[in-house]
Amino acid sequence: MGELSRSFRIYPAGDAALVIELGSRIDLQINRQVHRLARLLTQARLPGIGEAVPAYASLMVHYDPAILDYAAAARWVEEHASRLDSAPASDPRRVDLPTVYGGEYGPDLEFLAEYHHITVETAIRLHSSAVYTVYMMGFTPGFPYLGGLPEELATPRLESPRTRVPAGSVGIAGSQTGVYPIDSPGGWRIIGYTPLRLFAPQREPPTLLAAGDQVRFIPISPRELLDVS
Repeated sequence: MGELSRSFRIYPAGDAALVIELGSRIDLQINRQVHRLARLLTQARLPGIGEAVPAYASLMVHYDPAILDYAAAARWVEEHASRLDSAPASDPRRVDLPTVYGGEYGPDLEFLAEYHHITVETAIRLHSSAVYTVYMMGFTPGFPYLGGLPEELATPRLESPRTRVPAGSVGIAGSQTGVYPIDSPGGWRIIGYTPLRLFAPQREPPTLLAAGDQVRFIPISPRELLDVS
């Protein structure tokens, strides 16, 4: 883990942000380092430093150029990144998402099962037995990119994206799974639906999930939707 934190690169991103790159691949350990650094920088609270936005293997740090120039911001970030190994770790938050699989709620589940030569029941068991990490947020407000999908379920995106995917749809694209927080176009394979609202503008915070959280999908029946909606 120490080797990861000492091997980083910092470069500008426009005139009010910088990026610190901790790796060049999608990797759980690297991503944990990204989240750990984000917490460290947020807690340090240097005047002029704004939001730290995690990605798969990098972190974008916003700063106010009226208070700090790029060189000063980069020095401060580099100093903290160099001390990352000694920073205390924190337990990730765990969020369970009740999910109805298949049927009208998961129109691509049968295709996915056939594609991998497994039963629908096996596909549901594999998807719901994994513990996922929110690698990053993006695409639309509150959309979680979840790593940890079992290899047996990795499936290509749709060749032609749907023009509308309902909010709450649980999908798979390549080696990741995710949940659509709002109605939007999308090309992920839809295998289920959760009634929980991942994005609510009037809520504080407006997003249910955050980068670094751990997520489990809990299978429920269509009838049970009424109990959790």
